[in-house]
Amino acid sequence: MDFDLIILGSGPGGYVAAIRASQLGLKTAIVERESLGGICLNWGCIPTKALLKSAQVFDYLNHASDYGITLKDGNINFENIIGRSREVAAGMSKGVEFLMKKNKIEVIMGSGKLKSANTLEVTDSKGGKKDITAKSIIVSTGARSRELPHIKQDGKKIIGYREAMTLPKQPKTMVVMGSGAIGSEFAYFYQTIGTKVTLIEYMDNVVPVEDEDVSKQLARSFKKTGMDVMTGTEVTEVKTTAKGCTVNYKDKKGKEGSIECDVVLSAVGVIANIENIGLEDVGIASDKGKIMVNEYYETNIPGVYAIGDCVPGQALAHVASAEGIICVEKIAGHSPAPLDYDNIPGCTYCSPEVASVGMTEKAAKEAGLEIKVGKFPFSASGKAKAAGHSDGFVKLIFDAKYGELLGGHMIGYNVTELVAELVAVRKLETTGHELIKTVHPHPTMSEAIMEAAAAAYDEVIHL
Repeated sequence: MDFDLIILGSGPGGYVAAIRASQLGLKTAIVERESLGGICLNWGCIPTKALLKSAQVFDYLNHASDYGITLKDGNINFENIIGRSREVAAGMSKGVEFLMKKNKIEVIMGSGKLKSANTLEVTDSKGGKKDITAKSIIVSTGARSRELPHIKQDGKKIIGYREAMTLPKQPKTMVVMGSGAIGSEFAYFYQTIGTKVTLIEYMDNVVPVEDEDVSKQLARSFKKTGMDVMTGTEVTEVKTTAKGCTVNYKDKKGKEGSIECDVVLSAVGVIANIENIGLEDVGIASDKGKIMVNEYYETNIPGVYAIGDCVPGQALAHVASAEGIICVEKIAGHSPAPLDYDNIPGCTYCSPEVASVGMTEKAAKEAGLEIKVGKFPFSASGKAKAAGHSDGFVKLIFDAKYGELLGGHMIGYNVTELVAELVAVRKLETTGHELIKTVHPHPTMSEAIMEAAAAAYDEVIHL
């Protein structure tokens, strides 16, 4: 064999798995057809956060007088905002390149296709082919923007997230289809820098996987910016012309209408990249567009594994990384614990930010659990008021009998930096009373976690 391990795809699942494999003494190669770091570093997590930061800075400038500062009006340079985002992404990709060299991982650029459980055919950019072999192979090919059958993306008028990051000109008007993390983040970005945005969501609430209270708060915050938010609404057709788009829609009451806009962003989820990589040739089982694996990510073909967005589970970068580490440790003969998918944090980085882990209040009630719910608004937080960000709250759901934290839900300034505390609390099986007695520094946003816990047990101080 040429290698102990070959990894197909260098996203946050693939490159993290490669580094852990090298640490464990496995001779490792990684095959990548585009750029090291995959979608996350190049077209997802990182460059979108750079765009969002530019929007937040612009928003600060527009509200400088709220902080006692007088400034002349700032102007958007859309091309420079896009350019900064691409520079950040390029820098991070170079960082992954450095990590590959540091850990002596062989990087092979090209498209990979499985020929057997131990052989991968790699086709380079010039069409040249070569076979490489390994004792084990991990498929980590990620996902791409999902298209609705009746609304195909053309990359110009009807776009996906990649085009939304690199538009040559800022649109005056935009319709965003779908209010998950991708849709909400881009809706916030474009609305904040001056594009008139209409956000359309088929479900009854924006960010529909979140707790209902969080969803309603985010809709209110979006509307305060001037964004039009339409829930319980289906986009039935998009007609494009040289000038723009006509978006036809119908709500659940049967009311129909149309919206004129420059660009439509389709953000209705992602679909796994499992085509043309040899799954059928080798006999690897898949279901509903995902590769089927066991708790250690081995497929039905011994020696072939799969991780990340191409397997069932949350399509999140940190999930892919965790899966990659568990998978490699198992390959190396260790005994890692399987991943607890019920304790995975989810984050949406619009403003206000959204972060959550565990069960929503509705899910806990539907499960027949007796619960205690505590909620603490940032309007009562000294740090949030001083920062000028008092929108939002922390909501905690506890099991009434044992005090277990069943779920935590936050919306507000920088809450994506707070949610890891709740993940650790759940991991360590900390009770509500223990959380109340955990001294939090003052003044901080994190105090809201302690106060929300106290509210659940009628011990809250600052409400």
